[in-house]
Amino acid sequence: MLELRPTCENCSKKLPPESTEALICSFECTFCSDCVEKLPGKSCPNCGGGFEKRPIRPKHLLVKYPATTHITFKPITKS
Repeated sequence: MLELRPTCENCSKKLPPESTEALICSFECTFCSDCVEKLPGKSCPNCGGGFEKRPIRPKHLLVKYPATTHITFKPITKS
């Protein structure tokens, strides 16, 4: 089951479970659409994979299967 991480890993923008701006790679690295647009090749800086729109979990299932509250913050460093 997806973790539904609460923020963008790069800029810390809030991405609640119902966000349509959340994009994830196959390892669930989570970025907002604004940050993904700025990435070279729009690829995940952690694994190199592509991004897809994160699915929205139905509200009635968020009670039983809540989103994670753990924040992953790994800003992309510019070389």
